[in-house]
Formats: sequence, C-alpha cells, structure tokens
Amino acid sequence: MSGDQTGVGYWAKRRVCVTGGAGFLGSYILEKLRQRGAAEVFVPLIEEYDLVQQSEIVRVLDRARPDVILHLAAHVGGIGANRLHPAEFFYDNLMMGVQLMHEAWKRGVEKFVALGTVCAYPKFTPVPFREEDLWNGYPEETNAPYGLAKKMMLVQSQAYRQQYGFNSIFLLPVNMYGPRDNFNLETSHVIPALIRKCVEAKQEGREEVVLWGDGSPTREFIFADAAEGILLATERYNDSEPVNLGSGREISIRDLAALVARLTGFQGRVVWDHGKPNGQPRRALETSKAEALFGFRAQTSFEDGLRQTVDWYLANQVRFAGAVPA
Repeated sequence: MSGDQTGVGYWAKRRVCVTGGAGFLGSYILEKLRQRGAAEVFVPLIEEYDLVQQSEIVRVLDRARPDVILHLAAHVGGIGANRLHPAEFFYDNLMMGVQLMHEAWKRGVEKFVALGTVCAYPKFTPVPFREEDLWNGYPEETNAPYGLAKKMMLVQSQAYRQQYGFNSIFLLPVNMYGPRDNFNLETSHVIPALIRKCVEAKQEGREEVVLWGDGSPTREFIFADAAEGILLATERYNDSEPVNLGSGREISIRDLAALVARLTGFQGRVVWDHGKPNGQPRRALETSKAEALFGFRAQTSFEDGLRQTVDWYLANQVRFAGAVPA
C-alpha cells in the first residue's frame, strides 16, 4: 500500500489537534493533512489559547476532542533570541510540552507526536549525530535551555509508554526553511536572516552585510517538505525511541552565506563579527532510521529549496518591512 493510501485511510477517521498549526511548519502540515483527507483538524491559535497554562490546555482538549495531537508549538528563535530569553524559552517550552502530553494521556488520546529539536544534542556530538548519542553530553550553551526543555518530552514519552502504555513519539528535526518562513531578524533562524540581509543590502546599494561569528560552524537544513516526514511517522511509527529528521547535507555558514548571496544577487562583502557567538560547532544528522522505520527521505535539493525561499521572500517582502533589523 502506498504512503498516500495509508495517509487517507489513517487521517479520514481521526480528529486531529495541531499546536503551532498557524506557524511556518504548521502551514505545510495543514496542507498535507488536507491532501490526506483529514476532515476534523483543530488549530489552537496563540491569540485564543496560552498553552503554557494548564487550564488553557484543558480548554483546547475540551474543544478539539482529538484522537491525535501533533505538538509543533514552540517558543523559539535564533542565537540572539536564545541569549536574550533563556528563562522564557525553558519555561514556556517545558510547560507546554509536559502539561499537554499529561492531559492527552489523561483523556486517552490515541497518539501524541512530540517535535523535539536538534538543539537537544550535546555540543560536541560526533558527526553525523546519531540518536544513540543524544545523552552523551550537555547541549551548546546558548540554546541549552530551549533544547533541554524540548528534550524532556522524550523522557516523558518513554516514561508514559513504560508505565501507562501511552503511544507517543519523539522526532528530532534539523532547522527547517522554505517559503512562509519567519523573516523577522529579531527572531528568525539563519537562512531567512541571511536572505533578508542580502536582499536589503542589494536593494539599498550597501557594499557589505555583517554576520555573527566567523562562518566556520556547519549546519544541516531541511526544506519544509519535512512535514511529510512528521505525518509518515504519525501514520507508521509507534515507539518512543527518538528519530532524526534531516536532509543528509552539511554546509558551513560561510558557504551558506556565499550561496545565498549568489541566489539573491548580492555582490558585496560578507563581514564576520567575531565578537558574536558561533553556536554549536557542527550539526548534521544520521537519518537512516527515519527511512527504515517510516519511509521518509528528504526530496527537495538544497539549492532548489533556497531558490524557492528567496523567490517567496521577494514576492512577500513588504509584510516584513516593519520588523526591526538586527
């Protein structure tokens, strides 16, 4: 049976709650749920529900009555945001995840899908990162509060499966990018920030862009079609061992900056601010488990995905005009 047939059969008869469904990744999840025939999908909007509060979680579950919860919601940002708001990132993400999973178990929710983060891995994990190395050290300091808060959902998932037989899974995606990403320089991740800086520098005739660190760290990115991996895992994977979601391509920030400059047409200099942190030295995932366990392999090539993202930003630039530059 093909993935599409499996998908239609799985989702058509289940009520689904997607936290973070109004966000970047959520928009792709919702598209794919519609394609799979999901008829009852509830998205708790941040303006209406504060998922940090237990009473608000109860309200969501009363309204949604879900069979499946996809927990995508997160209080998240780049290195700068992590340095400015470590306490908020820890508390908000911990309380959202722990309380939501607990209330889901209490109500007999059929399946809970927890989205972790590559930030949960130790700072000096051997590359490529294997799921077995997840506990072999402390995360990189600038995003450790966020990474550890999300990682607690893995501990909870395994404990609740062991004691209660609760069916929850924990996925570890690398940074996602694509059209509809967050291009606010105060809170964005590296790819949308680079695109915006290069586009604005070109448009304003500036000869340089300034980027944090020295360009030496490496990262892995996955196009937003990673949403497919999350839904395949929901349909096919029923264990609490963590699973990486990635593309299998590692690139240095310096090379990434050069590639974004080329795709945006920026011909000036890239200046590295060595007084700012680099973040984790290297990040790249070993992704064979995702393919073996639920048949997911990233499809979109990196340059194609970047080109689509640049084109989308150029077409929608006006909506980000008021955001404060970094």
